[in-house]
Amino acid sequence: MKLSGNIVIPDAKLTQYLLVFQEKDDKSKFLARAGFTLANPEQLKQAIRDLITQNDAILDRTNHYGAFYRVEGNLIGLTKTLLVVTVWLERTQDGTIQFITLLPKK
Repeated sequence: MKLSGNIVIPDAKLTQYLLVFQEKDDKSKFLARAGFTLANPEQLKQAIRDLITQNDAILDRTNHYGAFYRVEGNLIGLTKTLLVVTVWLERTQDGTIQFITLLPKK
């Protein structure tokens, strides 16, 4: 199934976490290989949106917050394509589908 409906990718998730160096579990260097930086967070957001329109979501687990899904595929960057796994939560309270994180696919 494809994720659809009210899909939210919080700006802070990109500009205060994924694109900023972290001591533990840093993803900024990985994303920079494809040209994604703090100078262009909107391009990362669009690449994530493109990813979920082209790949199926797989139910991972559920809890009281809602249903967690994984969407795996190619994140098309400015300079390179990266193989990633994205994690999403379809919230029980309002049905919104919220972006949780992105990881390199191993």
